[in-house]
Amino acid sequence: MKRIFTLLLSLCVLLLAGCGSDKSLNPDKPVSVTIWHVYGNQTNSPFNDLIDKFNASEGKKQGVIVKVESVSSSNVIDKALYASAKGAPGSAPLPNMFTAYPRVIDNLEDKLLLWDEYLTQDDLKVYKPEFLAEGYKGKKLYMLPIAKSTELFFLNQTFFDRFAAENNINPADLGDYDKLFAICRQYYKWSGGKNMCQLDDFYNYYLTSMESLGDPLIKNGKPDLTCPAFKRVFRAAAQTAIAGGLGIEKGYATDGWKTGALISNVGSTAAIMYMCDYVTHPDNTREDIITNYYPNPVFSGGKVKLLQRGVGLLAIKSKDERQNLACAVFAKWLAQKDKNIYFAVHAGYLPSNGEALTEVLAHPDMVHNAKYQKLYTCMQQVYGKGSFLHLPHYPNAGETQRSLEYGSKNILRQAHRQYLAEVQAGAEPQAVIDRLVEESYQKLLTYK
Repeated sequence: MKRIFTLLLSLCVLLLAGCGSDKSLNPDKPVSVTIWHVYGNQTNSPFNDLIDKFNASEGKKQGVIVKVESVSSSNVIDKALYASAKGAPGSAPLPNMFTAYPRVIDNLEDKLLLWDEYLTQDDLKVYKPEFLAEGYKGKKLYMLPIAKSTELFFLNQTFFDRFAAENNINPADLGDYDKLFAICRQYYKWSGGKNMCQLDDFYNYYLTSMESLGDPLIKNGKPDLTCPAFKRVFRAAAQTAIAGGLGIEKGYATDGWKTGALISNVGSTAAIMYMCDYVTHPDNTREDIITNYYPNPVFSGGKVKLLQRGVGLLAIKSKDERQNLACAVFAKWLAQKDKNIYFAVHAGYLPSNGEALTEVLAHPDMVHNAKYQKLYTCMQQVYGKGSFLHLPHYPNAGETQRSLEYGSKNILRQAHRQYLAEVQAGAEPQAVIDRLVEESYQKLLTYK
């Protein structure tokens, strides 16, 4: 009986040990986790490079392999996530990790991993508090900051200088939205119908400009489009979009930038990865240009607001505890100072690690690429002059954001075509602009 009892006890110990091993990481039995992200593309992505470094170092040591399954846009990832979560026909299995904005939390909340259950307070202290705060819903931490971009004013200095010299333009006026838009209208006439500037994201333009003027865009969970501040910022942009000078085409400014169809834009610092330092003319000849970066414009009387853009890292809670632990190991490694700096400066982002952020902005010369060095020098100038602002989280934020963004561009694009037709038919230009601005505003109030 004693022998039998001893054998049974030994068997139980072995079984318990086996169960424990299934819930812990083992370098001899590595576990794979998948990720969908937005940084670059499948063949040119600094984030993919970073993942390779992780797999060869900390991942190998801990028994974790991160596999990139998709590199796409945030909107595409959002749709794919929702389809996967619902089990839609043809949808891919949910990834273990993905990058997204906080807007996805409401739809996926019951499936998401809570990072603060896997990371200690010391782990979380490395992040800049303002960046980390965006990932909370209530007291639960669903999203970790990887890196943040902000918005700056990009300028094809080479082409702009030719225009400015012939038209006595003061470059200092580019920092004031009203003056910038007036310059854009002047450029449109001078260039024979080319737009000078594009707002890569109208929603962000409304958000930062209104906060700058002291009147937030989102009130009681929805945009307030009837307040004086919104009317001011909408009409300023609308007048130039309708008359000509402000690009309202689909997509980002990088497309028009390549051909000189646009020579400036307000957009994410991360766009530096796609902004060429040359222009390709219609005859296929290439002209080198100088690209410069300036602080985001503000309206007269407004305060500087630095929009903290950029997706964060979220994870799907797995029944396999090893996968949850693997995600935490990867997230913690990403937040280390040297890793965070490496990724940020190769992608035009601000590090999310507090010490890393301070170091990069204090010493832009540490960035070896001259183009990126100029970018960080500009960010150094604006950092500290204003407060950070993140995208507000409220019910149906993603849908509302897309509606306001696409609605603004679609309505103004139609109004611009109507303006050209009426002026060509002999109508007085300013009277047409005034009428179309008001009509466009009324359409936006009811746009779905």
